[in-house]
Amino acid sequence: MERIRRVAVAYYENLPEEKKRYARFIFDEMDENRDGQIDLDEYVEYLKKHNNTIFTDPSMFRALDKDGDGSLDFEESITLYYILQSGRALFCDCCHTFLADVYFSCFQCFCLHESASTYDLCCDCYGGKKFNHHDDAIFWDNCTLLSKSRSLALGAPIENRRNVLEKIGTIADFTGMVVSGAVFASSFGCSIM
Repeated sequence: MERIRRVAVAYYENLPEEKKRYARFIFDEMDENRDGQIDLDEYVEYLKKHNNTIFTDPSMFRALDKDGDGSLDFEESITLYYILQSGRALFCDCCHTFLADVYFSCFQCFCLHESASTYDLCCDCYGGKKFNHHDDAIFWDNCTLLSKSRSLALGAPIENRRNVLEKIGTIADFTGMVVSGAVFASSFGCSIM
């Protein structure tokens, strides 16, 4: 989770003031008793209210609670804000743990199939072969997948590339962040060729 924390802080530091105020607004909305801390009950209630129940498991709260004091201060909540805003809410399709670091995705599901799932696996499940997926599955780690997605994008005819980049720009404007190749590839199904 430490890597995501670092990314979240960098993301927050580069947000426009309006988006920073929104992050504070979300924190204040979660902090029902206004004590400057979000406890587990406030956290779970807020996420349920906003249909983000995938994060309500107490283990996710503990992972966000960097100092282990049983509550989230504003700085700790920035990580949750980043995860929610960026779409970085990925869980292992085998053991259902949050994918906070390097993970593996099925290339065919990521780029070729029109399914919503990209079939993502944590290193333990992938390395330990603890999963069942189609026999011809090719798995790449997320860094390789990003690199390969970029190669696909650059190999597309320029007129198709422009259409995709315009869509990416719309997403970036909506989320307030630079959209990575991985998000663009999964959002647009690698259909730029």
